[in-house]
Amino acid sequence: MAEARYLCICADDFGMSAGINSAVLDLAAKGKICATSAMVRREAWLAGARMLRQLEPSEFDAGLHLDLTRPVRAGAPEPGLAGLIARTWTRTVFAPGLQADIRDQFSRFEDAMGRAPAFVDGHRHVHQFPVVRELLVAEIARRYPSSPPWLRNTAPGFRKGPDRWKAEVIHALGGAQLTALAEGRGIPTSARLLGVYGFSGDVGSHERRLREWLSASRTGDVLMCHPSVGMMPGDPHGDARLREYTALLALAPGASGCDGEEAGGVELAPLSRTLQLR
Repeated sequence: MAEARYLCICADDFGMSAGINSAVLDLAAKGKICATSAMVRREAWLAGARMLRQLEPSEFDAGLHLDLTRPVRAGAPEPGLAGLIARTWTRTVFAPGLQADIRDQFSRFEDAMGRAPAFVDGHRHVHQFPVVRELLVAEIARRYPSSPPWLRNTAPGFRKGPDRWKAEVIHALGGAQLTALAEGRGIPTSARLLGVYGFSGDVGSHERRLREWLSASRTGDVLMCHPSVGMMPGDPHGDARLREYTALLALAPGASGCDGEEAGGVELAPLSRTLQLR
């Protein structure tokens, strides 16, 4: 009998909207996901946190989704990512302001949840950018010297199909460097990242993607997702969020597969628990 593999399915963007919050909480209650990362500077965060903190921490990882591309006002589109990439890669970004922002987001999470985040990742993967990663790792080491949260690694976990190039580009923006920094500070990281795609297709195609990701997964991987039960004005991925929610609802109990199809002994588990088994 094949040894069980443990996979953490993490819903990103908690706190961005009430529809996202509702989808995450419903999927958590149904055992379809085992983690979510929170945007603590968005409008729906505080209302969502009151419900999120009712989930048992040993059964569900609640983390910080570091958010550095916030809209200038509610309902406005997010600014493009190119400017932040340019400022961080040329190291011309205002580091004291960035450090204050990172610290503020940790404090907002702690104030609302009454505990430290179980992990940290980044909205649009900003947590791995130059300057950001150094400040982030230093802040984690300063705040949580004895029990640091894990960091999401963006190493591609699925190199087939048309989305492999996107996964490679994401990792190239600083994934290896972040992992090395974390290792040097004794901060745990996830193994690989699944769930990268172009936000296209229909529900059926996303169910097929889920099956492929589950089959390709290894213990320690994270499969990110972006579900919602409602549309948010100006959200370029609104339709994809609805499809992801529907496809995740079809995930068989115990994460064995979609529509009851087995996927090689995969079991869902928060990564915090999996790391304790290493």
